[in-house]
Amino acid sequence: MKHKPKPRIALLREKAGLTQLELSRLVGVTESTIQNWESGRTGTEHIERIVRFCKALNCQVEDLIEYVSESLEEPVAQPSSLSEIHHLLGTEEPVTASSPDNEVAQQRKARSS
Repeated sequence: MKHKPKPRIALLREKAGLTQLELSRLVGVTESTIQNWESGRTGTEHIERIVRFCKALNCQVEDLIEYVSESLEEPVAQPSSLSEIHHLLGTEEPVTASSPDNEVAQQRKARSS
């Protein structure tokens, strides 16, 4: 009897303290894509294939990809942290004057002026 794989995305997302929307922004997919992956509506064949690649080649997922510049166009900035996602979504928590996040926000504001 063949076992059907069950995605662990929801478990890992919750463990990381992320919402589906936050994870979708970090990954670069829609929130509905995350919902489909977590519910199993969208299969995990592509993930299983990547796991088999890594086992066969004795490597990490990151080792499979080489990033090269595709064009001279200005790339669209992807959020790289949870605080950036909160900023984009307008769900930022108030920042105290002594926090490192406040210093970063002030530096960004100064650069954009």
